[in-house]
Amino acid sequence: MAQKRLEEERERDRREREGKPAQPAVKRELLRHRDYKVDLESKLGKTIIITKTTPQAEMGGYYCNVCDCVVKDSINFLDHINGKKHQRNLGMSMRVERSTLDQVKKRFEVNKKKMEEKQKEYDFEERMKELREEEEKAKAYKKEKQRKRKRQAEDDGDDDLDDDEMAAVMGFSRFGASKKNA
Repeated sequence: MAQKRLEEERERDRREREGKPAQPAVKRELLRHRDYKVDLESKLGKTIIITKTTPQAEMGGYYCNVCDCVVKDSINFLDHINGKKHQRNLGMSMRVERSTLDQVKKRFEVNKKKMEEKQKEYDFEERMKELREEEEKAKAYKKEKQRKRKRQAEDDGDDDLDDDEMAAVMGFSRFGASKKNA
């Protein structure tokens, strides 16, 4: 697609040089918003092994299938897809449609509605009530955690008594070399 357009432009330039009348100028669309998201994060932090047989689209950097070129980093890729050559290959001129007053007013209304939807009315008393409930839940969780520790410590203490009894039966005063206050 890109090569076809380049050939057409070269042919037109050649005709102009030879003095033949050029074909009528190509009518291109006005510049418009992209209807897709540019993927810059998919290759972030990835390592790629490149050999002599690796296709150009899979080589290091970002591949533009419209212009059939590879760009080495994301900033240059963004510059490329927003640039004149890429837009020309897509069939667009760099001119932008002028907005009318009505279009601008409608756009402001839409943006204003979006902002109003985002703003949420916070009731101070309701928010304080929610915070108190969260604090009570946190306190209850801490108390339950302490109870579990106590139970576990008591269970461990019972094991120590069993060890002492076993040591006495076997004729030892206690297992291990550490001194323990009983």
